[in-house]
Order: sequence, then structure tokens, then C-alpha cells
Amino acid sequence: MSGGSILGLAWRSLMNRKGSALLTLLAVALSVALFLGVDKARNGARAGFDNTISGTDLIVGAPTGQINLLLYSVFRLGNATAEISWPTYQDIAGRSDVAWTIPVSLGDSHRGFRVMGTNAAYFEHYKYGSGTALEIAEGRRFDDIYEAVLGASVARELGYGLGSEIVLTHGLGAGGLTDHDDKPFIVTGVLAPTGTPVDQTIHIPLEGMTAIHVGWETGTKSPLADTITEDMIRSFDLTPKTITAVFLGLERRGTILTTQRALNTRAGEPLLAIIPGVALGELWQVTSVVERALIAVSIFVIAVGLVSVLISILTSLNERRREMSILRATGARPGHIFFLMVAEAGLLGFVGALLGVLIVQAGLFVLGPMLASSYGVQLQGLGLAAIDLWTILAVTAAAIFIGFIPAIMALRRSLADGLTVKL
Repeated sequence: MSGGSILGLAWRSLMNRKGSALLTLLAVALSVALFLGVDKARNGARAGFDNTISGTDLIVGAPTGQINLLLYSVFRLGNATAEISWPTYQDIAGRSDVAWTIPVSLGDSHRGFRVMGTNAAYFEHYKYGSGTALEIAEGRRFDDIYEAVLGASVARELGYGLGSEIVLTHGLGAGGLTDHDDKPFIVTGVLAPTGTPVDQTIHIPLEGMTAIHVGWETGTKSPLADTITEDMIRSFDLTPKTITAVFLGLERRGTILTTQRALNTRAGEPLLAIIPGVALGELWQVTSVVERALIAVSIFVIAVGLVSVLISILTSLNERRREMSILRATGARPGHIFFLMVAEAGLLGFVGALLGVLIVQAGLFVLGPMLASSYGVQLQGLGLAAIDLWTILAVTAAAIFIGFIPAIMALRRSLADGLTVKL
């Protein structure tokens, strides 16, 4: 009896026990899917975060902590606890070792999407991925204080296009009494998709951010705010008093540590300058404990799935006593019975692991765009990777090893029944 015929016989034997075989395959598939899903989500999220910003040497803000500054300035997660003054920003921009700056002002929102005040330098110098620049898919950049450029996800999810009128909300509330409804913005451009938080952002001029807060100096709308006309506002000095953060590009990257130290120890207003990559590394150190715990749980679940393979074969041994007697009567040796049990375990492990990989790939295909749209982080990893192949091989090998237990039991039972043909 050849190896191929033993595999075919093992498959037909499993098909005769479809119910238990399918349940075992499902247990193995789900355990493998959990393990690979955790790994791909972890690595994909890391890659997505790492690709969010590139080419920016330093991010400067109020001293609120490296991770906090990174999260609210780049990923729009959380809020700034303090801001930096405009004169301080001008001093930073005027440094001889600074090539360009991007001022960023955050705080308002529109239907759940963050609003960011900035200037033309943002479209010229902000990079993501491996140095990809932002592109305008439709329309143009803003030129007037009441114009806005939308991220791709904002335009798609809210159904906005060029010429759409939007009303911003003071803070991150749900709107209503905190709406800046007296100062609507006109959409003049839509950015091309980036798979980063840029897609979730509404971009307006810094002067526009100042203009909509005329009459809101106390944090709430003044009764006199409605009496201030647009012409009056345009006559005001709309230079912002404070901004949230600054993205810096240096003349020479070799001076990054020197510039960082100079800004962090600067006299006067306290500042925090961070290197984006270093801050991300600190973030991954914080999350590494949770990641390891999730992977450990996933491996344990795979072990449980493999135990289900053992249980499935063991529980069928008594029922298959007649089957094995028939096989022996037709010329099968005890060794063939042994390898039949091992082959069944291997098939359950291999097919279950393969199904688990397919489940993960289907999940990435369906949920990946939804997660990127909701959180602005692109989960990567669609398509077979080395870890998928290694997982299939490892689970199959483990199942084969586990299959030796029922195989030995079946062999002993065959011999006990008087089937003593030499192996």
C-alpha cells in the first residue's frame, strides 16, 4: 500500500465521519486564524503607524510626553494639554538649522472628523509612507480663510464634493449649540487617499481657525459674536496666538540631536521636541507586553485546537474496530493501520491550518478597508506571507506528532485482536 493510497484512504475515512471531522477542522481553523489575525494586526498596525509620517525630523509641542505629543499631533488621538505661542513658533522657524516648518492647530471637529489648521507648507513638505507627498485628487488647495481641503475618507463618508458647505463644531462635541454656524467653510479640494489619519482630517487655514473663534475667547459663544460680520473679521489680525504643534525639517539631518536638545533646553517657554521614529519605538515598548500576552493566548488556543484532533481520532477508535479488521483482511499490515491514523491527524491539521489562513485573508480583505477608513491606520499583510506557510507546516507537523498516540493505540489493538502480521 503506497503513501498516496494511504492518504486517499485517510481522506475517505474522514469523509465517512464528516460531522466530527468538520468540527475538528473548524476548531483548528479558528485557532490558527486567531493566531495569525493577532500577528497580522500587530505587524500591520505597526507598519501603518510607521508609514503615517516620513521626512519630518522633529515634532515640537508643549511638554506633554513623547507618546502623547506624537498621538495627538500625527494620529489625531487624544488632545493637547497645552499649546505653544506664535512668537515661539516664529523663533523656531527662524533658526538657521531649520529648513522648513509646518504649524498645526487642532481642537475643532466636524461630524466626528478632526479639523486641523495649517498653511501651504503642509501640502509642500508633509510626507507619508516612503516619502510620498500629498496629492490633490480634486480641486485645489485653500486660498481663502473660509476654504477647506478634505481628506479622502471625509469626502467619501460624508458625501462632500467641491463647493460643499460645511459647519465646524467647537471642540470635539456632537454639534448643536457649539457649532460655528455663522462661519461656514467651502470645500475647494479633496486629497488623494493615503491610508493614514490625513484621510480623516479636514484642513483649513490657520487664519480660518482664528476667524471662527472670534467671539469664542472664553470657550463658549459670546452673545456679541453674531454681531461681528465677515467684513469685520477679515479686517482683524487673524494671526493665531497659539498653535498645537510644529513639524520640522532640518537643513542637515546630522544636527537632529543637537537641535532637539537646543529646543528642549530653550530658555523661556518650555518645549518638547521629539523624533517621530524614537517616539514610535517608545510606543511599541509600551504595547509589547500586551502583544506578547495576545500571542501567548493565541498559541494556547492552537494547542487546544490540536488536542481536538487527538480527541476526534481517539473517540472514533472503538467505532472503527471493524474497519481496521476489514483492512487487515484485505492485506493491510499493522504498519499501514499505524500510518493511516497518523495521516488522518496530519490531514486534519493541514486542512484546518489552511482554512485558518484563508479566514484571515478574507477578514483582511473585508475588514481592512473598514479599519483604515475608521481609524486611519492601514492594516497590511494581504496575501500569503512566510508566517502563513510556517504556521501551516508547524500545525501539520504538530498534528502528525499528536497522531502517533492514537496510531500506537490502534496498532496495539490490532495486535491484541490477533492481527500479528509483521510490520
